[in-house]
Amino acid sequence: MEIKVLGCSGAEFPGHYPTGFLVDGRILLDAGTLNSVLNAKEQLKIKNIFITHAHLDHTREIPFLADNLFIGNHKQRVNIFSISPVIRDIKNNILNRKVWPDMTVLPNARDPLISLNVIKPYSPLEIEGYIVTAYKVNHSVPAVGYLVEDRKGRRFFYTGDTGPTGMTWEKIGGKKIHGLIIESSFPNRLEEMAMMTGHLTPGLLKKELLKMKFIPERIYVTHLKPQFHKAISRELQKLRMKNLILLKEGSSIRV
Repeated sequence: MEIKVLGCSGAEFPGHYPTGFLVDGRILLDAGTLNSVLNAKEQLKIKNIFITHAHLDHTREIPFLADNLFIGNHKQRVNIFSISPVIRDIKNNILNRKVWPDMTVLPNARDPLISLNVIKPYSPLEIEGYIVTAYKVNHSVPAVGYLVEDRKGRRFFYTGDTGPTGMTWEKIGGKKIHGLIIESSFPNRLEEMAMMTGHLTPGLLKKELLKMKFIPERIYVTHLKPQFHKAISRELQKLRMKNLILLKEGSSIRV
């Protein structure tokens, strides 16, 4: 699988964009960055979007994608998947006819541009040749990470935003993970803030890895706060893990 990093920052500054990971040009994990980096043809290939949680930096470009499809009079339809609380928040707080038009009933309720679909944690969903499974993670709001597996048996896990959690790794159990995309939002000196807001530091990240039955082949770190990018990067280097890679906007990785 090829994963294009549309955005991988924990805040927005010049050159730093919110989260969005495009799998093989077709399936999107989180929609913090989408329309601002993909051209019209690339946008039309996306039919399914999996959202980890409802925070704006992971959902904000859903309305703009719908608007592009509507204005362009395209036949393309997009499915949004997540757990019930996340779907409810997208409906009530974004596509609510106040913040943005309700694209779940346009151009009409029988053939909407956007379909909101509730999925259950730990229940695999087969879609476009992939198996996608949501796993609950520990964040400040209801949130999940996603395990994605292709027909060749290659799989990666994307945590989304998460603080320390043992349940996630217990549920994944003995599954071999070829690539792990895991967050590290704050430097070690701000561990208390990280814990309070449901995030990780390099030190907490290392503890999470020790909870896993098998260390992934590659570990990709995402969601750094740009204000602390240098400090977090130095602390990650001190972990001395050869298979640990710091993600960059615009890059691509293969799993």
